[in-house]
Amino acid sequence: MARRAAGGTGGRGASGGTGAKGTGTGVKGSGAGVKAARRPEVRLPPLEPYDGFGLEPDGDYDGLEFREADFAGRDGAGARFMDCALTGCALDETRLHHARFLDSVLTGIRGVGTDLAESTLRDVDLVDARLGGVQLHGSVMERVLIRGGKIDYLNLRAARLKDVVFEGCVLVEPDFGGARLERVEFVDCVLKGADLTDATLTDVDLRRAAELDIARGVGRLTGAVISPAQLLDLAPVLAAEIGLRVDGGTAEG
Repeated sequence: MARRAAGGTGGRGASGGTGAKGTGTGVKGSGAGVKAARRPEVRLPPLEPYDGFGLEPDGDYDGLEFREADFAGRDGAGARFMDCALTGCALDETRLHHARFLDSVLTGIRGVGTDLAESTLRDVDLVDARLGGVQLHGSVMERVLIRGGKIDYLNLRAARLKDVVFEGCVLVEPDFGGARLERVEFVDCVLKGADLTDATLTDVDLRRAAELDIARGVGRLTGAVISPAQLLDLAPVLAAEIGLRVDGGTAEG
């Protein structure tokens, strides 16, 4: 059973990027520092194949490997997964409300309408997921790496994210409304139509996002760091947020 919390590379700077005194542009000004997210380092023990059927509410799963399991429509609310590997599992409409994933690796999971509301993910690798409409509102995510894959309509409203890295993934219309993000990094990640309404951001590094499209709540970027190029891209949205008219014409006489 591994207990770990690895610091990001690059000292006090963003993992693999510019240090804390680097050249990123904060929303309030240039040269703003940002603390790096602490990535998980999950080292699984030897696992036993799971030979059960489906899931059970409040089930306790420890040191198990779930491979190509079909949990569509199953109820695992309140279940605990400790030192587990879930590989290629189907989670369509699976009920995992209040579930806990601890020191685990989820690879190639897929599903639409998966209910993970108010769940806990701590020291978790989520790799190459293909999910749509997944419910993670009110959840707690700490030391989580989401790498590769695509998640459509991710609901993270009122969630708490600390030391979370989104890397090489595509997020379509993610909803961070009312969420609290601390030491969160977006690396080679595509964000399309993100909603930051009423979100609170602290040490959020967006500089290395491959695409940054914020549909709502751009004014909540205080506490984030973006690049100069991203600032130019966001200029029209920022102007609209503060009611600023931009007109290249001459003044009327």
